[in-house]
Amino acid sequence: MTPEDGASPAEQDSFGVGTTLETLRSWLRHHRIEEVDCAVPDIAGVARGKTMPAEKFTKQDPVHLPISIFYQTITGDYVGFEEDGQALYAESDLMMVPDLDTIRPAPWASSPTAQVIHDAQWQNGEPVEIAPRNVLKRVVELYRNEGWLPVVAPELEFYLTKTNPDPDYPLEPPVGRSGRKGAGRQAYSLGAVDEYDRIVDDIYEFAELQYLKIDTIIQEGGAAQLEINLLHGDPVSLADQVFLFKRTIREAAFRHNCYATFMAKPLENEPGSAMHVHQSVVSARTGRNIFTMDDGSPSPLFYHFLAGQQTYLPSATCLMAPYVNSYRRLIPGGAAPINVEWGHDNRSAGLRVPISPDAARRVENRLPGTDSNPYLAIAASLAAGFLGMKKALEPRPPVTGNAYRNSHQLPRGLLEALTEFEDSRELHEILGERFCAVYLALKRSEFEEFMRVISPWEREYLLLSV
Repeated sequence: MTPEDGASPAEQDSFGVGTTLETLRSWLRHHRIEEVDCAVPDIAGVARGKTMPAEKFTKQDPVHLPISIFYQTITGDYVGFEEDGQALYAESDLMMVPDLDTIRPAPWASSPTAQVIHDAQWQNGEPVEIAPRNVLKRVVELYRNEGWLPVVAPELEFYLTKTNPDPDYPLEPPVGRSGRKGAGRQAYSLGAVDEYDRIVDDIYEFAELQYLKIDTIIQEGGAAQLEINLLHGDPVSLADQVFLFKRTIREAAFRHNCYATFMAKPLENEPGSAMHVHQSVVSARTGRNIFTMDDGSPSPLFYHFLAGQQTYLPSATCLMAPYVNSYRRLIPGGAAPINVEWGHDNRSAGLRVPISPDAARRVENRLPGTDSNPYLAIAASLAAGFLGMKKALEPRPPVTGNAYRNSHQLPRGLLEALTEFEDSRELHEILGERFCAVYLALKRSEFEEFMRVISPWEREYLLLSV
């Protein structure tokens, strides 16, 4: 690294590259980047976009993608709307605007490649209302208008499995360094993590090369189920990190001939995978946690936030549990919450208040599955808390003991969850009417596709018995 490169080594290795064309070119030279992946998260959280030579990217010409990327189901089908039909089927172009603070190397690529998250804009420069990253930005802006800054810290659970080219066969844990398959009921076991130490080492290496900060990696309760905890920060930045981490973890697993899956319930007799989200709010003026009073006691806003979560999260479940498989995790006795009771350091409650210093008082939302789009799950959770604070709602008393024994307060399936979401006009107002309409149509289309599939259970128990 030399002064001629236009930036110091510290600047070159820091997060992001700044906003000038020269610092961008310098960063690309420093990392010897040949190609750039221009990515935008779609409704499912899948990366859509284009790859181009680095030289072309530095010209900052607009990147165009068709609006249809936001009307595509997880199976690849498209959903149209009468009011949007012409734009959809004419494949009207949107502008993809790079957020240069998100530029990172893609260390698994065969040639030196960078990846940049983009925002979707209309041709007039207005944000596309149905783009998930813009939905989260919309919610964060509501907080800022009140003088508040939300802070989140996601925890990302996932399974490692053997490769599974035939979806008719169940998934199996991969063989670890001991020569045995991963075993369940090994939560927090250091030896269980070491079984897959080569994959974990690659995850750490890839994360470091991308400036992604890992707090901890632990073994969860399932066979070959791991959890990555991320450091707290700005919601959009943390959603970006989850978006990038999913790709990173998959690529690390591919290197070792296995899969990393973020399905909510990939293995029938193992726990599901969650994306718990820790949430707090600080004052934009003072930087102090508004959940805590000067004397260290919980503030009224803390209780209002909790009450908002209890009131609105059930209606937002389809954003945190977006697929039919998601609801196989949210069942009684399944080690996942079935209600929105809250409790102090109580992991059986849907809303946990962890042990922490007064300045770090927070609410852990344990409902989201790891299959959720991080932008939408975080947006829904923060929207619920925001409504609680604005309406000065009061929570129910904290639960003590086993909250799994309390009543089931969540939708039992995707169709029920979509109906509850459709009826929540207050959530629609915060998240955006157009986004909510598109989301409901996509998820109903996916449900109809699922209903055309005959499952092994049906063949096993109905074929010769009914």
